Amino acid sequence: MQPPTKATVQVNPTLTEAAGTIEKALTQRRTLVVAGNCHVHYSGRAKSTLQPGERLVVIKEDGSLLVHRPVGYEPVNWQPAGSVFHVQQKDGELEVHGVRRKPRENVRINFDAVYMVSALALTDAGEFLLHATEEDMHRAILVKPELFEEGFKPISWEKHVEPGFVDIYGEDGNGKLVIIEVKRKNASKDAALQLAKYIEPIKAKVNREVRAVLVAPSLGKDVQRVLVTLGLEYKALDPKVCAEVLKKPGNAKLETFFKSEKP
Repeated sequence: MQPPTKATVQVNPTLTEAAGTIEKALTQRRTLVVAGNCHVHYSGRAKSTLQPGERLVVIKEDGSLLVHRPVGYEPVNWQPAGSVFHVQQKDGELEVHGVRRKPRENVRINFDAVYMVSALALTDAGEFLLHATEEDMHRAILVKPELFEEGFKPISWEKHVEPGFVDIYGEDGNGKLVIIEVKRKNASKDAALQLAKYIEPIKAKVNREVRAVLVAPSLGKDVQRVLVTLGLEYKALDPKVCAEVLKKPGNAKLETFFKSEKP
């Protein structure tokens, strides 16, 4: 027994041939990719008309729709999952009509020429893993200080202090100055020693109690003992959590502000 065909592809089909392939793919809930010359009319969240041009139309098995120009990564038209599609030929064109009920949305894509139709039976169960750099972790703490601890207020970041730069410099809820050294991976003894070097130069300039904290997802062997010996603290922070914070749309403007105000 042969395995099911993963892809059916038509190149330069007639409109009738393309209509048959598209209708079958929609019925089978396959991912559909259509390249051709089309114009698009949309009504729903707003109203728009996209004049004729050569474009790529993607309809996914969950009923989501994307219309892409030949350049750029963002779709010029789109509809979320849950849309229902109908195909028909009229007035010498092939029309794909997508309807979404809640909220009510309609999109009509009319092709006068189809260059390629691809119907794909795709399976994707892979987990999406977000990763963050140390700079991303800095920005996440600046955007959401409670990632470090409640009541923490950032003052500066990448602050120059002999013999180097303090990743984040701030004040805790009790008014103590806090210097933070951030590591994206398992923190080593060298990271603890690096942090310890900043304490005395800062104490020499301020008449306040100073906390020095190593922030990392985990500690290496015997690092906790070194921290205790040097009077340093440790707080665990997962880079994935930082990536999720930066991913949220509401934090985009804050992240841009911190980046533009970088000392």
